[in-house]
Amino acid sequence: MMASTKITVAATINAPVEKVWEYWTEPEHIKKWNSASDDWHTPSAENDLRVGGKFSSRMEARDGSMGFDFGGVYDEVVINTQIGYTMGDGRQVQVLFASGEDGTTVTETFDAETLHSVEMQQAGWQSILDNFKRYTEEH
Repeated sequence: MMASTKITVAATINAPVEKVWEYWTEPEHIKKWNSASDDWHTPSAENDLRVGGKFSSRMEARDGSMGFDFGGVYDEVVINTQIGYTMGDGRQVQVLFASGEDGTTVTETFDAETLHSVEMQQAGWQSILDNFKRYTEEH
């Protein structure tokens, strides 16, 4: 099997790591930021944040034309520091939380899928991360 392409996206949020972690992992917050554009939303989210725990977010177009479940199982959970999980299709994701003078940097590295271009996947994940940054800084 070929080694998969890894894609990395990052953003620095002007907030302490404890708040960033809470907003990243609590379903009531996830529902408010987990979309790449304003015409999508996340009507439901569940999160069992522990090694072996499962998470799921329902992502839907606001016009009801399409939707999908995004989920997986946690492989690693280090509070305020790192999350590792395996998506439903077997791809792996690492999320790092790093405190710094400018706030908290969230870095996601994930295995690319083959359906969409690397550029498109990177843009989509970056867009969701930027939405998370805006939401966390504004609330």
